[in-house]
Amino acid sequence: MQANEAVHRCGLCRIELAGVSVRLEQDTLISNVNLHAHCGQLTVLIGPNGGGKTTLLRAVLGQVPYEGKILHLDEQDKPFAQVRIGYVPQQLPFDKQMPLTVRDLLASALTRRPVWTGVSKKARQEVLNTLTLAQAQGLMDKRLGALSGGELQRVLLALALSPAPDLLILDEPVSGVDHNGQALFLDTVNALRKQQHMAILMVSHDWTLVREYADQVALIDKTTRMVGTAEEVFASPAFADSFPHTHGPGRTA
Repeated sequence: MQANEAVHRCGLCRIELAGVSVRLEQDTLISNVNLHAHCGQLTVLIGPNGGGKTTLLRAVLGQVPYEGKILHLDEQDKPFAQVRIGYVPQQLPFDKQMPLTVRDLLASALTRRPVWTGVSKKARQEVLNTLTLAQAQGLMDKRLGALSGGELQRVLLALALSPAPDLLILDEPVSGVDHNGQALFLDTVNALRKQQHMAILMVSHDWTLVREYADQVALIDKTTRMVGTAEEVFASPAFADSFPHTHGPGRTA
């Protein structure tokens, strides 16, 4: 990194998951998951369908009760107060015929003023600044229902970045997006990781993207099967056991 590049230090050092388990009635969805995710690092969760990746994300988001510990720690290993979490889902269900623009969506999140009363000049600038972070500034006046899959995901990324999060969670954010859209989205995330020094947790089934972008890979199959670099995880017996019908990590599972 060049010396003149501005890097925002969020103050958070890492997210530590220790013995995290989630149970639903008689079913154990995940058990004894252990993982460290550091700031400035993209950690990708991989695993078979039904292996518990999304359940783990929901536990981190506080959407499901869990056992064990999820700790947000600073550089002195002390609890970090008021952790801000941004979240980008796989998709956003909405009525595509709604006359709602990207500007309206973000303005409604950034201000308390109803958007049907108009968007102030200050709010428009805040929306533009936020969209620029996600390389989506050209979409501000576009109707939400007219966005392509990749454009919508960049808008949702912008929404997740306001206010600036300490932890960014991406649940298969480019599933169903074309190759160019995938590359633009993940290049944007990669730049944010460096500039904002945020911790990023992402679920992905695309081994090519995992190999290219992940700093750390965690294989989750009901529990933590392995954590390491993409190459280490792909070459492991644990990977072969979790994906017995996959002929290699060069293709999408």
